[in-house]
Amino acid sequence: MKHVPYLDLRKINAEIQSELELAFSQVLASGWYILGEALKTFEAEFADYVGVKHCVGVGNGLEALHLILRAYEIGPGDEVIVPSNTYIATWLAVTYAGAQPIPVEPDPRTYNLDPTRIAAAITEQTRAILPVHLYGQPAEMDAIMAIAEQYNLVVVEDAAQAHGSRYRGRMCGALGHAAGFSFYPGKNLGALGDAGAVTTNDDHLAEAVRSLRNYGSKRKYENERKGFNSRLDEVLAALLSVKLPYLEDWNRRRQVIADVYTRAFSRIPELTVPYVPDSSTHVWHIYPLRCAHRDALQAYLAGEGVETLIHYPIPPHLSKAYADLNFTRGAFPLAEEISQTELSLPISPVLSLAEAERVTQAVTAFFGDGAGK
Repeated sequence: MKHVPYLDLRKINAEIQSELELAFSQVLASGWYILGEALKTFEAEFADYVGVKHCVGVGNGLEALHLILRAYEIGPGDEVIVPSNTYIATWLAVTYAGAQPIPVEPDPRTYNLDPTRIAAAITEQTRAILPVHLYGQPAEMDAIMAIAEQYNLVVVEDAAQAHGSRYRGRMCGALGHAAGFSFYPGKNLGALGDAGAVTTNDDHLAEAVRSLRNYGSKRKYENERKGFNSRLDEVLAALLSVKLPYLEDWNRRRQVIADVYTRAFSRIPELTVPYVPDSSTHVWHIYPLRCAHRDALQAYLAGEGVETLIHYPIPPHLSKAYADLNFTRGAFPLAEEISQTELSLPISPVLSLAEAERVTQAVTAFFGDGAGK
């Protein structure tokens, strides 16, 4: 039985190994490893790709969001609207800034922040909205931006899973006032280690983040702010520059796999396949299948050699980390339902069509054999 991995990073990197090795050797030979030319090059390239004036490389995706909030001077006493259905890093960025995360439930079709629920959560303390382009699909940004303009709020995109995703033809990362990206190795554009970036058209915001990432300093030993050490290093920046030209093709390969899955699983009544509005270009960082028999299906697929994951088994409001907010089970039922039914299937630019067919056959067999009844 051939194993189908959830994600094979070695195989992805092997496709361009010689280019990655050359980039590494050039940085090694340069003798300059922090805030150098490789970073400046990648920042310019990624800003151009996203379609914004500024890209600021930082240590990781969580720090990208955190530093944006700090740069906007959002902190104690302030509230930030966040999705109830997201990875906990979205909430942690708000907490690190000293502000309060205010959860809002998702649209049950897209799993993204539901704009129709936002206004009810806004108070005099609300400073920002932090929508997540979850799984690689854009949030409903026109509606979110209209609400933000009405209430004079900042919109910070969590684009950690949305490299190359587009909303009404515009790139995620250029839709709000600023955006935070993660280049964690498993992302569609992944580094060989933790890495992140901030994108924005706001000159002041970009300048502030550049200072905050480097101890609050623009010039050595002159510290204007109480800053942090959160810099995207030269090696990872150089490797990301190698990978960036391949991103569009890698995303297209993911889209082909997603189409195979959706066609096959749309015929199975017990399954809920992802809904993609006409306004969105999904890049399928994750293929989120939903099933009431999720745990049994996952166990069956494991027995068939198909590796799967769950994104995410514990919603932030039920995590021990946020026990101090005193949310009880049932507080955000949509987020809880998704956490109990979501199953992520293998998807990557190096997953073959034959492997995808093996996945569809195994899932179909689970229901056809009556195992899911």
